[in-house]
Amino acid sequence: MRRLGLATVLGFLLAVFGLAPSASAADTDLTFATDSATTTPGGTVKLSMTLTNNKTYDVLFVYQTIDPTWLTTQRPDLKYSFTDCSLTTDTGSVPCAGTGPANLGPNYGATIPPGQSRTVTLTLQVAADSGCNGNIGFYSYYYAEFSDTTNTSGGPVYTPETRVLCA
Repeated sequence: MRRLGLATVLGFLLAVFGLAPSASAADTDLTFATDSATTTPGGTVKLSMTLTNNKTYDVLFVYQTIDPTWLTTQRPDLKYSFTDCSLTTDTGSVPCAGTGPANLGPNYGATIPPGQSRTVTLTLQVAADSGCNGNIGFYSYYYAEFSDTTNTSGGPVYTPETRVLCA
């Protein structure tokens, strides 16, 4: 009982003097959305990725990967590819640097100021001869560097799955 009392007093003193670890929001958030939960062979689905800067410094650099989930890779009859990429900015939508499972970081544009977000939209094209009744899903890891020389990383972050339905 005496040890518990000493630990409590020590914890209280650390908290009072600001030396205790504090909880904080994540420096960045990466979220995904799709414009449709289902498609058919030959169809397309828009996959949007939004990176939000929750820090008080600019995001200067982002590295991001996107890969199919294990269950997606277990269905060799599912055929798909990323065919288009666009970045939503304050002035509208512009083409971005690349598509597919590569370094997607440059797609977010130059700097992301504090409190702002950037959304990259990839077009997922399902092949006309793709198999049916399977789910296509992806996961992503990311790394971001800030203008105060700190960095953050996260993942895996999972996308919503798209169900390929037979017509």
